[in-house]
Amino acid sequence: MTTVAPPWTYALQLPQDPRAPGIARHTLRAVLHAHRLGALVETAELLASELVTNALRHTDGPYGLRLRAPEQGRLRLGVWDTCPDIPAPFEGLPCRPAPDAEGGRGLCLVAVCADAWGATALPQGGKLLWVELGGGAR
Repeated sequence: MTTVAPPWTYALQLPQDPRAPGIARHTLRAVLHAHRLGALVETAELLASELVTNALRHTDGPYGLRLRAPEQGRLRLGVWDTCPDIPAPFEGLPCRPAPDAEGGRGLCLVAVCADAWGATALPQGGKLLWVELGGGAR
């Protein structure tokens, strides 16, 4: 079997469609298994679902998923969209929603589950929220 050594990169533009998080998870699962990163699938799917769902809900413009391997055994997963607002957990602010809040807990999962995370304002407008898995660097 042929293998691909890092670095590798995948990009997927997603539709304004409620099925987009499922499309992202399916693609992510296939890519990780192809690159022998199956141990990261569960956490990566959880984080991708959260970030893609937020992009779907909070922007009317295009958005997409980016996957890359910065080094062997490590995944950087990013979701870009056209909304320039960076959510509080990515700004380094505490993420404790009110006990009766109907939302706001998903990005707290990112802070707990990812080895590293961050946000980048994009020069053309919008942002890229990214997480890394598979290394324990914080």
